[in-house]
Amino acid sequence: MSRTKILDPAESYTFSKYAELSFDTADILAEFGVVFNNTSLQLPQQLPINPEPLKTELQENLALVDPSSEIARREALIFPILKTVCKFIQAPLKIEYPVRVNSRLKGSFDYFIPTPQNLLVVEAKNADLAKGFTQLAVELIALDQWTDSPTPTLYGTVTTGDTWKFGQFQRQERKIEKDINTYAIPSDLNLVLSSLFGITMNIR
Repeated sequence: MSRTKILDPAESYTFSKYAELSFDTADILAEFGVVFNNTSLQLPQQLPINPEPLKTELQENLALVDPSSEIARREALIFPILKTVCKFIQAPLKIEYPVRVNSRLKGSFDYFIPTPQNLLVVEAKNADLAKGFTQLAVELIALDQWTDSPTPTLYGTVTTGDTWKFGQFQRQERKIEKDINTYAIPSDLNLVLSSLFGITMNIR
């Protein structure tokens, strides 16, 4: 039995639009010929810095700022973490980076670290990790078509600032995998940092 299409071929879709759709992530990804599953990811891990100064900064930020708004979470939690990573690996941090593949794959990457192993970071709108991951998954599909990097796996993470969840796109298998684990900031900072460094410094 054929599956009913859920995306309107006559309509244009931005990345953020997918986070607003009521359909399951698996059904949305099926529109792109991609399968979806939840699993415990074995992410590359490296921790080349002492994380304590950053942990102290994040704790101070949380004491000063109420992270209830998206802009507060961005400035108090997300940006300091990504800045720390990019500063160490000497890579640019692209913010609201515009990309257009076609009418169904277009918009802006919230955060994009362009290294030989590219990394996408999506801020979960309305602090909804599930919807945010759907957006991340579609952005990974767009990145697969947009980048000329030969790496077999593309990585991304969705975050509310104080909670992080990772995902990866196995390009040859056309499979998006969502990590069943979530990581809290600042308590799990070491794990988040080691994954971010492991991904961006992982050259295969």
